[in-house]
Amino acid sequence: MKTLYISGPMTGYAGSNYAAFNEAAARLRAKGFSVENPAENFNGEAHHPREAYMKLDIARVLRSDAVAVLPLWNFSKGARLEVAVACAIGLPILYAETLEPVPAWKCRLEVVEEDRDED
Repeated sequence: MKTLYISGPMTGYAGSNYAAFNEAAARLRAKGFSVENPAENFNGEAHHPREAYMKLDIARVLRSDAVAVLPLWNFSKGARLEVAVACAIGLPILYAETLEPVPAWKCRLEVVEEDRDED
């Protein structure tokens, strides 16, 4: 069974966007995937320091076979970092909704362009 890590925006969203993460996780599990869902970190608690979540999230990316991105992932610093790590170790990046591959050039372009804007 393939393990998918769900990546997407959380900061600034109502309920940390957990509803979108949980919906994607349920859909992917119903298709037979093992899912690493960051909304389930620390039993769904959302009050820990950002660094604690990111350390756990990166470890989960490293254990996964692919990353499934939610809409607007490229506007999230954390999701862009997760995708960059996944790309660096050769993991496929998929759209969570369709499981179609995100073109490799788009992953690199989105990560680089967004990071450039923050300088």
